[in-house]
Amino acid sequence: MRLPRAIWALGLASMFMDASSELIHALLPAFMVTVLGMSVVAVGVIEGIAEATAAIVKVFSGALSDWIGRRKPLVVLGYGLAALTKPLFPLASGIGAVVTARFIDRIGKGIRGAPRDALIADITPPEQRGAAYGLRQSLDTVGAVVGPLLALALMVILAGDIRMVFWAAVIPAVLCVACIVLFVREPEQTHRDGRRRIPLSKAELSRLPRHYWWVLAFASVLTLARFSEAFLVLRAQDVGLALAWVPAVMVVMSAVYAAAAVPAGIAADRMSRRSLLLWGLGVLVVADLVLARATAPLGTFAGAALWGLHMGLTQGLLSTLIADAAPADLRGTAFGVFNLVSGVFLLIASSLAGLLWTVYGPGLTFVMGAVFTGVAAVGLVVGAPRAKG
Repeated sequence: MRLPRAIWALGLASMFMDASSELIHALLPAFMVTVLGMSVVAVGVIEGIAEATAAIVKVFSGALSDWIGRRKPLVVLGYGLAALTKPLFPLASGIGAVVTARFIDRIGKGIRGAPRDALIADITPPEQRGAAYGLRQSLDTVGAVVGPLLALALMVILAGDIRMVFWAAVIPAVLCVACIVLFVREPEQTHRDGRRRIPLSKAELSRLPRHYWWVLAFASVLTLARFSEAFLVLRAQDVGLALAWVPAVMVVMSAVYAAAAVPAGIAADRMSRRSLLLWGLGVLVVADLVLARATAPLGTFAGAALWGLHMGLTQGLLSTLIADAAPADLRGTAFGVFNLVSGVFLLIASSLAGLLWTVYGPGLTFVMGAVFTGVAAVGLVVGAPRAKG
């Protein structure tokens, strides 16, 4: 079965924007410290505020898309804001401009996230949703691979001129917005009983079924097991990988993720989704144990590849489960709440991992990740409500 053209447009838009953003983010910390003279602490605060802003905005943008009955205008607005910030980075002469650009960029990410994920479900037949979410995740991750590689290549071609490299990020950002505007059409939305309701009200949230809340709880525990991917980079450094090669760990992880996401999405439409999730959890356990026992860079690369395979098997599937569980007129809200809760638990997981790393070392950090994955697996086998598969 062929996926709707709009799904390809949304996937390509994600790829272009991710390539643009990652091209900048691959060099931004060095730019802030070496060119603008910021402290490492300031960099951390800026990034923390930016990501927290995105997580909070997602809830309200998702609910707003349900309330107005339209998704595309918010998707265009979100990507448009992100595109408008790209020229601000090469023009920045101080911390104020960088903070403003990052803040607006993350607001844009927050605005587009939940409406875009809900729009995918709106325009895709239920029997193709796994493939649709898998394709978007795959193309998004391709952008995450291409962006840093472009940054490295352009730094060589442009003799280390970071500002000129930043200007190159404007091109894919413009292509992203063009994909949405020209090639995405959304179906007409109708409100239940013809009336607009406040999606974040207690009455409306109570319409989200038990299966939705179970998926949310399962994803939260899984997030505790799968802390920030920055720890993959730290592990590579810990076992002696040269600093110049450390970014290759993320390239390997993202490449496997991108390659696995589409086949996994297609499989989610054809087989037991519970079984597919269990396979994904099993791969994460193996990845954690490989990373815990790694004593050389090869072990870290193997663990990163398995981590990417786990992401490919599970991330699109979780989005599919949310889309299937939520009523059509509450999908934006459902994705917004899902993204917010996931963001909070990722912060908790990464903080806990950092504490374990500092006190007990990297080995126990990854072992605990495997333990939390086991807890999620038990919940999946014992407590999952009956759904498709």
